[in-house]
Amino acid sequence: MGEVKGFLKYKREEYTKLPAEDRLKNWDEFTSLPAEDSLRKQGSRCMDCGVPFCQWGCPIGNIIPSWNDLVSKGLWKEALERLHKTNNFPEFTGRVCPAPCENSCTLSINNPAVSIKNIELAIIERAYEEGRICAEPPKSRTGMKIAVVGSGPAGLACADQLNKKGHKVTVLEKNEVVGGLLTLGIPNFKLDKAVVERRVKRMEQEGVVFRTGVEVGVALSLDELRQQNDAVVLCGGAEQPRDLQVPGREMKGIYFAMTYLAQRTRRLMDIKTDIKEDIDAKGKRVVVLGGGDTGSDCVGSANRQGALWVKQFELMPRPPQERTANNPWPHWALIQRTSTSHEEGCERDYSISTKGFTGQDGLLTGLQAVRLDWSQKAPEGRPLMKEVAGSEFNVECDLVFLALGFLGPVQKGLIASSGVALDARGNVRADRNKMTSIPGVFTAGDMTRGQSLVVWAIHEGRAAAEGVHAYLNAKSMEKSTAKKGGL
Repeated sequence: MGEVKGFLKYKREEYTKLPAEDRLKNWDEFTSLPAEDSLRKQGSRCMDCGVPFCQWGCPIGNIIPSWNDLVSKGLWKEALERLHKTNNFPEFTGRVCPAPCENSCTLSINNPAVSIKNIELAIIERAYEEGRICAEPPKSRTGMKIAVVGSGPAGLACADQLNKKGHKVTVLEKNEVVGGLLTLGIPNFKLDKAVVERRVKRMEQEGVVFRTGVEVGVALSLDELRQQNDAVVLCGGAEQPRDLQVPGREMKGIYFAMTYLAQRTRRLMDIKTDIKEDIDAKGKRVVVLGGGDTGSDCVGSANRQGALWVKQFELMPRPPQERTANNPWPHWALIQRTSTSHEEGCERDYSISTKGFTGQDGLLTGLQAVRLDWSQKAPEGRPLMKEVAGSEFNVECDLVFLALGFLGPVQKGLIASSGVALDARGNVRADRNKMTSIPGVFTAGDMTRGQSLVVWAIHEGRAAAEGVHAYLNAKSMEKSTAKKGGL
């Protein structure tokens, strides 16, 4: 521990953020790192618990107390080495992860948690600034070839791990740019695309090959990939959005959230988009349906475009401000959270069900909704949704973004043509080693797990890499044994 009583001596300190009115003027990131002295004090707030629940809460098992202690002592190089043992891309998670580790921090029982996420980002960004993130290609190659389908966080993590083990890895991406959700799904103000490009460039220098504009299942079949490689890993994500089947859904002005967010990013990157009309919120009344991170990203994007106002409606009740008795530490706190996008201007409302849309000449002009009562419960304890009689209301609006989550991977194309087995939820089924029903074909990320966090995708990619590596080793041993037997 940097200081035995550091958690008593120092208060939690957040990153400095530009005022909302300033950050709305552009799409740039708007936080700045604290000075080194401040970061070292924040690191010393860690109590180095006997049982580090922060590691339990972290999907990739980051060795958090260790690098907190190293930062508190000014040992930044050693902190980076410890961080990279478990996390391939701390510059991503340090920006967009909701920090389940901090929810499980022992200090958070009755005090603000250690600023784990901020320290993580500081470690990696300092390393980049000081030139300590250099290409480290493997010293030897195994001769084994692997194709990774999809270049989101799961695909990148899997490719990175397999390349480090000496295998020859090619990543196939259907879009024109690498990064998947990281590039086209998360707005620039949360994750600047130069950050993704920086890491991809390093992976290329280490030997990973990226092929963009190749949609497996359309331009190239899975069978062809299997013939060309010793193993294939499917990391295509969960891109099938949940729709809202209500009257008026067909009107112009209603879009899936990811359609809107991807178009905004494509415009900023000056790359083509398949959507003919420009989805522009300038001067418009915007309603976002869905209260998660994707919905929040729509709020921030619409405000940057100059929306007249933005409202965000959520089906479920308003979460409590503090943990309830049935949501104890160290579990994820089911409380109301205010994102930076909400700070920039948004009216939030809860327990609302959309019943339909109104319009004129095919153009959206309003939304019809009803309020819900969640106070009753089913015998097993599940809350029951009941419409409140007489609570119907209308909202005049020009744009509606559907941020209602995802139903799993898109079935058309790769999955339909490959015949790979699915689970009951429509996700690609995998065994404990992340292998699918097709021998030598593995899967990772949202495609098999369902919609989740970037940090879980990294965990999935690393797990799949271990499964692939073990499979290839066994395959190599079989060949070697067969050859000896033949002699």
